Amino acid sequence: MSGSPLDPHQWIHAFFASKSAQNGFVVRRKLRDIERFCGLALFLAEVRRRGYRAYENSGQIVVFCNAAPIKRIA
Repeated sequence: MSGSPLDPHQWIHAFFASKSAQNGFVVRRKLRDIERFCGLALFLAEVRRRGYRAYENSGQIVVFCNAAPIKRIA
């Protein structure tokens, strides 16, 4: 959780304050960055608190910043 000039809560705030998150789009970050800057448990607690969903694939965390259905198409 070191390596960021921001504390964990500031990093999370900046993540969800991004234009994509504010507009209800998808935001992606590397798992290792989330672990380093704020910790995965704290991050996922905030995702859940907001009613969003997060998925991991190949070291990337994808957060759907809305409550719309997610449908696998292929």
